[in-house]
Amino acid sequence: MKKRTRALAAVLSAAVSAAFGLLIALAPSAHAASLVQITNFGSNPGNSKMYLYVPNNVPAHPAILVAAHYCTGTGPGFYSGTEFASLADRYGFIIIYPDANRSGQCWDVSSNGALTHNGNSDPADIVSMVQYVEQHNNGDSSRVYFTGASSGAMLTDVMLGDYPDVFKAGAAFMGVPFHCFYTGTVDGWNSACANGQVSNTPQAWGDYVRGADPGYSGPRPRVQLWHGTADTTLNYNNFGEEIKQWTNVLGVSQTPSSTGTVNGSWTHTTYGSATDPAVDAYSIAGVGHQLPLSGMAAIAIHFFGLDGSTPPPPSSPPASPTPSNSPSNSPSPSPSPSQSSGGGSGACHVSDSVSAWNTGLTENITITNNSTSAINGWRLGFTLPSGQTVVSAWNATISPASGSVTATNVSYNAAIPAGGNTSFGFQANHTGNAAAPTGFTLNGTACSVG
Repeated sequence: MKKRTRALAAVLSAAVSAAFGLLIALAPSAHAASLVQITNFGSNPGNSKMYLYVPNNVPAHPAILVAAHYCTGTGPGFYSGTEFASLADRYGFIIIYPDANRSGQCWDVSSNGALTHNGNSDPADIVSMVQYVEQHNNGDSSRVYFTGASSGAMLTDVMLGDYPDVFKAGAAFMGVPFHCFYTGTVDGWNSACANGQVSNTPQAWGDYVRGADPGYSGPRPRVQLWHGTADTTLNYNNFGEEIKQWTNVLGVSQTPSSTGTVNGSWTHTTYGSATDPAVDAYSIAGVGHQLPLSGMAAIAIHFFGLDGSTPPPPSSPPASPTPSNSPSNSPSPSPSPSQSSGGGSGACHVSDSVSAWNTGLTENITITNNSTSAINGWRLGFTLPSGQTVVSAWNATISPASGSVTATNVSYNAAIPAGGNTSFGFQANHTGNAAAPTGFTLNGTACSVG
């Protein structure tokens, strides 16, 4: 079994190594703070390692993110190969990078001990790490989040199912539903699940999650899901099964509340609410087992609210599980507040923040509508500094890539109510000038900036 697991883990490693190699070039070449290994952090039945990244500037009560690596990966490798640390520098949250100590460096997501609240495997190790940060770094227990890629994405689903009392939200890049990989063994490989051949009703998938901690009746963590349509390592069919599972657990409809396109080829669907979704899903056209791509980490951080935005509270589960024989396995979403029609001639305000490294940067921009009528359809014009070229964007389309550009709403965020706001962001390359854009105009009207 171990020989077979190592071979299969090698397949996973080959599939993701190219993508993470690209991301290393985009990540900061150095940080003022450094990654530190923590030993003796508490109960550790899976014998995992703990690496901790604490930015130099954090608030008195910082949020905590756990970022889990893929098969054959390591905590330090996931730190240097993704954009999460640079975002932590910018926004002041702490990151735990756990390190698996299993065959093939894969996380245990297949044993009974891994799929049980307070079990005896890797998930219990990670909760000990979180508790360590809460106790030794004054971490905020009300703002703990989880993300991961491939095996780490599988672990994301597992952690949200095992410990809804610990985690407020999670973002899984190329994962599978909770319990899909079950084999009853620690180093098991579930080929049927990996190949996308495991399908259940939403109710059955939800029951697996609820069964991990059957005494729990509190709010459940929100979930963001990412998957490439050409993924042959963990088949794309798992993306739809994850949506079935988490919409059932969170008590929202499987019918999207909004559908749009981000960055040209990322289909974005939301469930439960178009603006504050319980389940937030991104299908990446034509891409294989190589997520997260550039810019995706910032979208996950925004979903968590770690970029200064205000996330919705954790979702309360349905009062009782929906009967399996119901024609719909979850209630319909609440309708979004209606927006009055209006133009873009009212006053507007723009706030923006830049996080830069050697040759790249990310920027988040918030537009506030200070007029007395709603805006339905917005175009924000601005001028990029010389040498900056946009390479990706989220929650807007941007054209052209340099010079005087225009950001245009996507289908799900066209309306800005009177007194309300909307946010979008982009990643750009630069040749030394990482300054913020200038000359903001909303639908042709100049905006104040600050």
